[in-house]
Amino acid sequence: MKYEIRHKPSFAAIFFTLQPGDRITAEAGAMTSMSAKLSMKAQLSGGLVQALLKKFFGGESLFVNEFSNATQQPQELVLSQSTVGDIDAVELKGNEICFQPGAYIAHTTGVHMSVQWAGFSSWFSGEGLFKLKLNGNGIVFFGGYGGLTQRRVDGEYIVDSGHLVAYDPGIQMKVRLSSGLVGSVTSGEGLVNHLSGQGRIYLQSRSTDGLVRFIRSKI
Repeated sequence: MKYEIRHKPSFAAIFFTLQPGDRITAEAGAMTSMSAKLSMKAQLSGGLVQALLKKFFGGESLFVNEFSNATQQPQELVLSQSTVGDIDAVELKGNEICFQPGAYIAHTTGVHMSVQWAGFSSWFSGEGLFKLKLNGNGIVFFGGYGGLTQRRVDGEYIVDSGHLVAYDPGIQMKVRLSSGLVGSVTSGEGLVNHLSGQGRIYLQSRSTDGLVRFIRSKI
């Protein structure tokens, strides 16, 4: 399998070349175009219970689509995301990565998906009660609203609510006021995510909640 992420960072899409026997699992609705000879099969994501959790608490679709190349020739598949923004890929080598709702796009064979409790801190920060966790050996593709930035956390770090896209399991999240009650209200920052631990985080440069507030103020 070969892939290239084009049209970065604002309108990114993933262009795959699937060799004979290759398979890709993708979020429902992620397919932009594909070769007519590719096979596509819809299936529940990780079984009925996991699929229901993923749908109602993980911010993802109930079903995923599996694209496979059963021919003897390379075939093309193009995937994208619903929001305007960047796409990135991370290779898993027996490790895990967690995604906020809506960030996941696709993964290769060897990667397993599950939904786990994220805690009330995640819910208070507007990220939901559950998180999507992927583990195994393979490549995971994800996207964000705006540009994506990877940062290494070693200790403590503050992230504004709505900008955290993905993080290693070693990162712990707590919700706090940005600078005291009065300062948090007057600064417009309100609640922020106080991250601690060691690992990678991925941030998006824009927030969908911020976009909603901006549009609401103009209506």
